[in-house]
Amino acid sequence: MINLTTLLSGESQPADYLRYGRGHGAPKTAGERRPIVVWNITRSCNLKCLHCYSDSDAKSYAGELDWDQCKAVVDDLAAYGVPGLLLSGGEPLAHPQVFKLADYAKSKGLRLTLSTNGTLITPDKAVLIKQIGFAYVGISLDGIGSTHDHFRGRKGSFELAVNAFRHCRAAGQRVGLRLTLTKHTIGDIEGILEFIEKENIDRVCFYHLVNSGRGADLAAVTHDDTRHAIDTIMAKVKYWHQTGQKREVLTVAQPADGPYLLLKLAEENSPRLNDVRQLLQWNGGGNNGPGIGIANIDSQGNVHPDQFWQGLTLGNVKEKPFSEIWGQSTDPVLLGLRNRRAKLKGRCQRCTWQEICGGGFRVRAWQHHGDPWQEDPGCYLNEEEIAQASAEVSS
Repeated sequence: MINLTTLLSGESQPADYLRYGRGHGAPKTAGERRPIVVWNITRSCNLKCLHCYSDSDAKSYAGELDWDQCKAVVDDLAAYGVPGLLLSGGEPLAHPQVFKLADYAKSKGLRLTLSTNGTLITPDKAVLIKQIGFAYVGISLDGIGSTHDHFRGRKGSFELAVNAFRHCRAAGQRVGLRLTLTKHTIGDIEGILEFIEKENIDRVCFYHLVNSGRGADLAAVTHDDTRHAIDTIMAKVKYWHQTGQKREVLTVAQPADGPYLLLKLAEENSPRLNDVRQLLQWNGGGNNGPGIGIANIDSQGNVHPDQFWQGLTLGNVKEKPFSEIWGQSTDPVLLGLRNRRAKLKGRCQRCTWQEICGGGFRVRAWQHHGDPWQEDPGCYLNEEEIAQASAEVSS
């Protein structure tokens, strides 16, 4: 996860202590962090999104964790000291005990985030979310109007999502937008950025496409399209900063955004270059990502390196606590993720940005090549750029 606001403007953001090692409570190194846990508390969902990594639908799924099992997970995560718990799905608000579970997690001192499609957030539910104490609500959007409805598989879902933003703001709840960069959204990136500004949305996460679940059927985004999207987003972040608009913007699931940003700053002779380099070196990109700084528990209790890596199961919380699975696993892929640079192949192996990028997003290599150590097909840096770390921006 790359925080463009922190890097481009120097403005401090709430999670900088975890992401860049600055601020109260920061670990000594990124590798020492406990993972942020993405917990898919249910697979059920009232929508049927084209790019859903969990292949969810509007039905019940047998085998999901019962209340006592959910409590045991919360107790273990709290005792293990995870820095954050993100409740996801499916659609987490479709879970019949979601607010009871969230309230219990807060009572154990966990920092909560909610990832939702927004269609079930009424004014009353927004107030309840605020009262429970969610640090942040992320509402997914995949274009404007009918484009979003097409991706979400339900007419009217865009209007409901927009209303959810407004309900949360009215309740005083911090809320943001989550959007996946697909051909459709990149084609309307200017309109999306205008929507963000018009609706005064103060936090935005742009996810690079990961072809998992139903998303496996989506056409890959071209590297030129990706560059266009990142260039447009970075320009808007600078504009918002220059005009005094407080807005946190992040990109997710492509550590190559870090080197790309450094190359842009080097071209501009930016005074931010040295500081940004240091921040990205501490963060380490994929070196400290899935398998280290982030983890996933699915609705059946299976533990994965991240929410997109459903094909690799490390254990199940019904049989063993998450803390034991995560801390004692001998799975060769998980151990490889924690010391990946010697295993990288192809362009990633010869890339000079390994310290900052860490070889991209490994699950894409797994999906595309059947080999987790092959090159990341989503990396949009060209051959000249992957050789430029020493010449252009190293200290």
